Amino acid sequence: MNAKTSRIVLITGASSGIGEATARLLAKNGATVLLGARRTERLDRIVADIVAAGGIAEARALDVTRREDVQAFAAHAIARFGRIDVIVNNAGVMPLSPLASLKLDEWDRMIDVNIRGVLHGIAAVLPTMQKQGAGHVINVASIGAHAVSPTAAVYCATKYAVWALSEGLRQEHQDIRVTTISPGVTESELADTISDQKGREEMKEFRKVAISASAIARAIDFAISQPEDVDTSEIVIRPTASAH
Repeated sequence: MNAKTSRIVLITGASSGIGEATARLLAKNGATVLLGARRTERLDRIVADIVAAGGIAEARALDVTRREDVQAFAAHAIARFGRIDVIVNNAGVMPLSPLASLKLDEWDRMIDVNIRGVLHGIAAVLPTMQKQGAGHVINVASIGAHAVSPTAAVYCATKYAVWALSEGLRQEHQDIRVTTISPGVTESELADTISDQKGREEMKEFRKVAISASAIARAIDFAISQPEDVDTSEIVIRPTASAH
């Protein structure tokens, strides 16, 4: 078994969308995947599918906003598999609304999941990767890390933060690879979290052209597949027909 196929990969937000697609693809290619999300019944179904197809996968309940949850997630990987090669910090929420709607609870939720969740993931694996002298942190940001649009100011701010955290981590560690994945419009359940009417209408129009979650999974697989001395620092992936 080569280095690529024997990697131990942790994936947050793995119960649907990009996280699910990534887990299925990496497992198909031989990686051992540990899936984390709050919806454990979905995780169990995905794990069952992967195992039935001959892959290696496990699942744990995970709320990335809880530091102790993420620490336990990483500790389980060490206990079961002895190391952590890759973490895909994918969990995210996107309840869009104009700032004037003053949906402060939704702003707080985005900050907690999209920023603190990534920080918790980094903190949970960094000591292990430093001890190993190798590792790969993959943070899923968004095209919103590069351009701001109406109703998306807070969401974009959280994704700019993910980009900044990734770049800072990359500069601080010469033996740990760091990749930011910035998807454009992608088929997912993120739009389901939009409670604001204006935000829902904006997103409905925005999502008329979208790519599949499996396209993002292939980009993640590409970054992981590079030689250890090659860090694919960022991939922006969007629909060909998209203007955004």
